[in-house]
Amino acid sequence: MSIISLSALRYIRKLSLSVTLAVSSQLLVQPVHAADPGVEDLKEVLQSQVALMKPELQEKVKGLSTDTKMILMSILAMHNRYSDRATLRQVMTEILADFQSILAGIMTDNPEHAADAARRLANHRIPVGGLLPYLGMENINDERLATLEGFNSTVEGNALKLAEAADAGDMAKAASLLTNIATGCVACHTVFRGQPGVSDLLR
Repeated sequence: MSIISLSALRYIRKLSLSVTLAVSSQLLVQPVHAADPGVEDLKEVLQSQVALMKPELQEKVKGLSTDTKMILMSILAMHNRYSDRATLRQVMTEILADFQSILAGIMTDNPEHAADAARRLANHRIPVGGLLPYLGMENINDERLATLEGFNSTVEGNALKLAEAADAGDMAKAASLLTNIATGCVACHTVFRGQPGVSDLLR
């Protein structure tokens, strides 16, 4: 699937608001009637994600506030790459590879390389079942999920700014945005992941 363009991103952001207003109360488990085929496509994706969730997770998701559901919907609508096999950990590995590729493009003064990698990162693949099944039941609440909006803006938003800077040939500005992206990644991991490989079952 092609890398999302800036114009398409703007359209999807506008589209996401209309979708969230239409479906946030039931998170797409009730029929939605909309003339725009983009709304129907997104509805189908979300319904398939909810269908893969265990009943206890479905209930927690249904119990989220309208504001939280709107945040989740707007984040999801910014992506057009969905996997039916990749887990969140595998997607995170792809994001790390894209980040390293951005760095390679900057270090070799290759604006096209850096911009392409940054746009791949911003439009990273969505794992099978969406994001929520991988976050842990303890994090499926309004307070924790509200943080995703800021993390998304810091990581993906700055990746798109980096791509724009690279397109303009301003590699110094592009390089300066790497820290913001990395900071957003680390902050999100602090909330939702912790240190990889550490087990609370060890003495």
